[in-house]
Amino acid sequence: MSRQRQGQLHLGAFIYFTGHHHAGWRHPESGVERMFDIEWYKRIAKSAEKGKFDMIFFADLLHLIYPSRAAAGMLDPVALLSALSTVTEKIGLTATLSTTYNEPYNAARRFATLDHLSGGRAGWNIVTSQVDTEARNFGREKHPEHATRYEMAKEFVDVVTALWDSWPQESLVMDRASGTFADESKFRAADYGGQFYSAHGLLNVPRPPQGYPVLIQAGSSGPGQDFAASIGEVIFTAQTSLASAQGFYKSVNEKLIAAGRERGSLLIMPGLSPILGSTVEEARRKERELLDLIDPQEAVMMVSGMLQTDLSKFPADGPLPDIPDPVEASNGMKSRVQLIMDLARKDNLSIIELGRRLLGARGHMQFVGTPEQLADLMEEWYDGYGCDGFNIMPPVLPGDLDDFVEQVVPVLQRRGLYREEYEGSTLREHLGLPVPSVDHFKRLAGLQQA
Repeated sequence: MSRQRQGQLHLGAFIYFTGHHHAGWRHPESGVERMFDIEWYKRIAKSAEKGKFDMIFFADLLHLIYPSRAAAGMLDPVALLSALSTVTEKIGLTATLSTTYNEPYNAARRFATLDHLSGGRAGWNIVTSQVDTEARNFGREKHPEHATRYEMAKEFVDVVTALWDSWPQESLVMDRASGTFADESKFRAADYGGQFYSAHGLLNVPRPPQGYPVLIQAGSSGPGQDFAASIGEVIFTAQTSLASAQGFYKSVNEKLIAAGRERGSLLIMPGLSPILGSTVEEARRKERELLDLIDPQEAVMMVSGMLQTDLSKFPADGPLPDIPDPVEASNGMKSRVQLIMDLARKDNLSIIELGRRLLGARGHMQFVGTPEQLADLMEEWYDGYGCDGFNIMPPVLPGDLDDFVEQVVPVLQRRGLYREEYEGSTLREHLGLPVPSVDHFKRLAGLQQA
């Protein structure tokens, strides 16, 4: 059978607590007791590398979700990935870091360090954070407005890349005889003064092996797409149907062209949470086991929180009531709120059904079926230009990641959809991305203005 599209899928292993299913930590096969243990994360990273994943990816939240019946708490992802760089050899190491509650110099230094320690395997998932709870942890009363956060993020990335460019590798002489460690004439001190951030000086870590760690953006709103089209190399998104994924794929590529970039230069990777079984019936049984662990009241609370409307006074088994536009009201993840509203209307879900769907995969696509059926779906999405790959979101860890590696990856490999061995050593090589030149984004901005 001939393939409709050349190339191969890209895969990220998205690791979240002890699994992406909200109640997955309660499952008897979860490793919740070890979620703050480095040995636990070593085991997961090695499993993902065995599956030849492009990258392992850790999200980050800057607040504690409490009170909650969900597993909560997060180790610092950059520090964690630095430790995991010592027990892996090829797999990319991607961490989320917020541009709203960090300083550019610290961010530049941490990711440059990770890239050096890992031999060029670092990736930065650029986010602008979500809620007022995070703001209060940093001495602020309120989270900045959605549009303002993206203006801040653009400046933040400009400063970080200028700092990465400030100490070129070629300036390192290390001549013992003359006593010359570095050729200072090749230094390029950052000189940036913006509305929100500024930096004047040199980073104290040489330019990363990849030039820049791979720049990833997680956000599907209009401003999020514009931001990704201007500086992103990978975009993580939530899409629940092939039609919506194709529309998103087309929209992002149109924005790339408008930004002076080539079509396809930004890889699109939606989230995918698989529940697998040797038969469909077995997979559905697993799904029911997880659904039974979700408290009905918590399902209603989840939808109420996302839509910023108290839904407890409405019948839980009834449809969503008419409420003020929650997308317009949201100052958090606008694209995710829109997805929730679309999902409820498309599938005619009751409040509790919608809540359980969200708690099952946090608004991303959930698959229930056999490994062959999952490979069929992934091939259809890839060949139909709905994506360039997927962020795999195991519902329960470690078992669901292991199942994907052992049962789905071989099917994809047999079909020629996925690598059998790593061909490169850096994350950019895995993703087919070029090493950016010095002043890459300045030159790109110049092309846009010309």
